[in-house]
Amino acid sequence: MSRLVALDPGRSKCGLILVDGDRHSVIEGHVLATETVLETLQRWRQIAPIERLVLGNGTASESLRRQLPGDLPVKLVDERGTTLRARKRYWQLWPPRGWRRLVPEGLLVPPSELDAVAALVILESELGHDLLWPGPAPLRSGPGP
Repeated sequence: MSRLVALDPGRSKCGLILVDGDRHSVIEGHVLATETVLETLQRWRQIAPIERLVLGNGTASESLRRQLPGDLPVKLVDERGTTLRARKRYWQLWPPRGWRRLVPEGLLVPPSELDAVAALVILESELGHDLLWPGPAPLRSGPGP
């Protein structure tokens, strides 16, 4: 199994996803306090090797990059516009239900944080295709603002 990671960095919180590259599917996705990202990466690496990490070049990316394990292949990519793309992608993955189906998509606000979905769109842009996310929408994990 080819395992890929995408990271949407931020000063206080980050979006982090683990993907099965062979199945084009998200295994785990989280919104984490920035200081806990390395712990999660280490836990994932103990289970199985990670082929590469795709890191958005936005806020706090350089600081995080310096902290990443030296043996982990990292590709820095442009993350401009990912928040807007993540909002749209959220509704593709988890379509509105109930009364929200009646509201135009542009007016809908996702009920969860978008950082993990932003990591998803960063990786999808890098790979050139959409990925599946079979589980529920990600919620914030661990301490944070």
